[in-house]
Amino acid sequence: HRPAAPAHPPRERIVIVRPQEKWIGRILLIVLMLVTVMPFVSLFVTALHEPGTYPRGLEWPETPRWDNFVTAFESANMWALLQSSFLIEIAVVPVAVLLATLAGFALGHLQPRGGRIVFVAFILGLTLPFEGIITPLYFQVRELGLLNTRWAIILPLIGLFMPFAVMWMRAHFVTMPADLSEAARMDGATTWQLFWRIHIPLSVPALSSLAILLFLWTWNQFLLAIVLVNDPEQRTMAGALGAFQGRYGTDIPLLCAGSLLILTPTLIIFLIFQRHFVSALLQGSLKG
Repeated sequence: HRPAAPAHPPRERIVIVRPQEKWIGRILLIVLMLVTVMPFVSLFVTALHEPGTYPRGLEWPETPRWDNFVTAFESANMWALLQSSFLIEIAVVPVAVLLATLAGFALGHLQPRGGRIVFVAFILGLTLPFEGIITPLYFQVRELGLLNTRWAIILPLIGLFMPFAVMWMRAHFVTMPADLSEAARMDGATTWQLFWRIHIPLSVPALSSLAILLFLWTWNQFLLAIVLVNDPEQRTMAGALGAFQGRYGTDIPLLCAGSLLILTPTLIIFLIFQRHFVSALLQGSLKG
């Protein structure tokens, strides 16, 4: 016997977009793009002016000074700053992602006793203002003997990233289908095998997007580097900008050139991994 056909077959939903809505959407996108790009254009045009001048607006210079970027790179000792920033990134991002993944898997999938209390504690960590804990953090780091070292940036950043990172990974593991875990359990998989062989391969978009965010936040970290480390060569690139500004505070073109040099690595990283970041956001929206 053939199964009876449904009385009311499902109808395909047709969405009709009017030409006016298309033009409005395009205009909004163009406006948002201009608002986003204009600060970078302003920095770039200003960086090409004669050193020591005060450019006005977006006026293109008669003789662009491309050597301002070379001067800023050499004067700020960018090679040492790049090395210091990458050392901090290598120490912060993998450890933070690993700890957040383990905690997110435990809270989102295993759901142990007391997990709600831990969840609330992480939420409270998200509400703490960063500027409100910098003073006690300074004295704590000083008591540990880590002041003026890279560890004064690495260890606090790992702790400060945990609330957001754990919530990010927990939200991912909560949406994972329970049928996969039940099937793996029936096949004799242990908790570690369930985590490493099933959940981790399916979590690549969430992990990569979290790593991108932590990389950008670590690279752009300014306050910790300024307060806890005096040596500019032990700071992040953004933290070293404070010393660069103190040296060239009145030289606007060189300051803009140095700012663009500091922003360039983050733009490259984001452009390379933007597909992973966007896919993670779309994955979360579809599951939600």
